[in-house]
Amino acid sequence: MNRHWFKTLGPGLLYAGAAVGVSHLIQSTRAGADFGYQLVWAIVIAIILKYPTFEFGPRYASATGKNLLHGYKALGKWSVVLFFCLTLLSMFIIQAAVTIVTAGLFAEIFNIHLPAWSVSALILLVCCLILVIGKYSALDKTMKIIIITLSITTIFAFFTAFLDDNQKNEALINTFSFSNKNHILFLIALMGWMPAPFDISVWHSIWTIEKAKESPPISFKSTLLDFKIGYWTTLVLSLAFLGLGAITLYGSRTELSSNGTEFAKQLLAIYTTNIGQWAYFIIAIAALTTMISTTLTCLDAQPRVMTETSQLIFGISTKQKENAYWFWLITLIIGAVSILFYFLTNMKVMIDVATAIAFLTSPIIAILNYLVITGKTMPDDKKPSLLLKTLSILGIFFFIGFSVYYLLITFR
Repeated sequence: MNRHWFKTLGPGLLYAGAAVGVSHLIQSTRAGADFGYQLVWAIVIAIILKYPTFEFGPRYASATGKNLLHGYKALGKWSVVLFFCLTLLSMFIIQAAVTIVTAGLFAEIFNIHLPAWSVSALILLVCCLILVIGKYSALDKTMKIIIITLSITTIFAFFTAFLDDNQKNEALINTFSFSNKNHILFLIALMGWMPAPFDISVWHSIWTIEKAKESPPISFKSTLLDFKIGYWTTLVLSLAFLGLGAITLYGSRTELSSNGTEFAKQLLAIYTTNIGQWAYFIIAIAALTTMISTTLTCLDAQPRVMTETSQLIFGISTKQKENAYWFWLITLIIGAVSILFYFLTNMKVMIDVATAIAFLTSPIIAILNYLVITGKTMPDDKKPSLLLKTLSILGIFFFIGFSVYYLLITFR
């Protein structure tokens, strides 16, 4: 590997930036706080079984020079229409969920006392301005700093907390049970967005095409290395956040708040209690920039995906495509803010709904990605190995089975 390998990193870290947000800061911490280390298996299984579906995005883009949506189109226009509908179904609630967490952190760190929806609207407007004047290269470089900062501070916090003497109240220790409906619903929510919704495989393929425009072009091998670094970073960080919740909150009298600002205060306290007050601003900056990057990448990627699908479905011109991006961007902002203004009563419920939707739609996207990566538009020498294809099929059946189980316990 040459000494300039670090420069080839990009889309994989953008993926990590988009993934390390709600699923890690909220869901993993809640898993540790409620059940200790009992759900480590769920995180590991989800990330291993989802690996092929996410890897197929950069694999296809690097091998063909086109994003996954063109692969869907090769299957038939129906698949693009289906993905269009799935994105339309989830984009507003996903954007609202990640933005409200960002708003909670922002309000806590800067001591702002305004309604959550108004802080969220302000954040979305600022992100919109960044997208108007920003370029891919700026996002690419910034994400490297953000992910490295978050990784170092989170792992340092975990090991510092691990060495501390945290008292447990045996009477308050909770045991996960498959017979408990609430436990199952949380498990679905945890695995649904762990490490991220499958939609991001399409986003990743688009980012890979952007990265490929650089000179010299990024090789197929480097593209997959970039993905693997970003992907497995999400596993390490999710286990670290779960560990922080398990060490500092499990078996205590502390219950994580469903209010965004209060949760942010608790989250920052976990770090500062175990590292020291001196670390407050370092941790605050890392957490806030991580959620801002998640909010920003979602705000950019979802309108971009809707624009690409619109072009493939309706055959819009290049000029109309640019106008379509701004239309979807503004629509997404209005939709997310409307959800927060009219329907926000509980951050926890909103996140659970968003992650459940992601879980239920995951088998569909996994099947589409598998059909594309094994199809005629994929060069034979770049197709995945038998092991990877087998793991993909296993994951598809696993998530279909779990989705059916979720629907049965929800509506019975």
